[in-house]
Amino acid sequence: MKDNFSKQADIYAKYRPQYPQKLFDFVLDNVNPKHSAWDCATGNGQSAKMLAKQFEKVFATDISQKQLDNAEQAANINYSLQPAEKTNFAEHLFDLITVSQALHWFATDEFYNEVKRVAKPGSVFAAWSYSLLFITPEIDKLVRSYYTDVIGPYWDAERKWVDEEYRTIYFPFDEIPSPGFEMNYYWTIEELEGYFNTWSALQKFIVARGHNPVPEIFAQIKPYWKSHAMKVTFPLHMRIGKIDK
Repeated sequence: MKDNFSKQADIYAKYRPQYPQKLFDFVLDNVNPKHSAWDCATGNGQSAKMLAKQFEKVFATDISQKQLDNAEQAANINYSLQPAEKTNFAEHLFDLITVSQALHWFATDEFYNEVKRVAKPGSVFAAWSYSLLFITPEIDKLVRSYYTDVIGPYWDAERKWVDEEYRTIYFPFDEIPSPGFEMNYYWTIEELEGYFNTWSALQKFIVARGHNPVPEIFAQIKPYWKSHAMKVTFPLHMRIGKIDK
């Protein structure tokens, strides 16, 4: 598993989108009982926090201590610094295992072996990812050009799984059909700029080129920003399935 987010952990916690309640409702409708869950690559703990409302105990792991230092706390969430592919959890422990916006970073064969080891028979695995945002046709055209032509060469190869909406990522479980989801926000241009500064490819661009290109793209976006806050939509894609032993 790659750590691409320690450098920007503080702004990641502030500017990354929050997953919708409808997503968690759908996942949890497929899980029974709800004793223990593992939120793998928890980041700032936003999914762990939601799961903690329904599970007796949530174990949340990440390889970035800086991310864990910014995670939201709850009495029934246990955070630990562990790689996705090899944990210290006991066998057959979890009723649900989740991965938010991170499955594409894992060594999938090793990770899935670990999932099968720590999951209870008949438990559920769910992974989701959001793709490039939409605002207006004029802004979207600028964002797509920036995403592909400016930042594009600095994305890790694994980013293709996100662009392909997780449809082609290896998934060795008994799949449950899932609906499409969206995350919708009304953001100021400053909030949108904060989100752009969390991109992992941006950090590599800065190291390679010596400057931050975000102000340049926002100088292009600003003339099309017609109100204090504008609607921003993130398409959200899920793979979910039963873990049979």
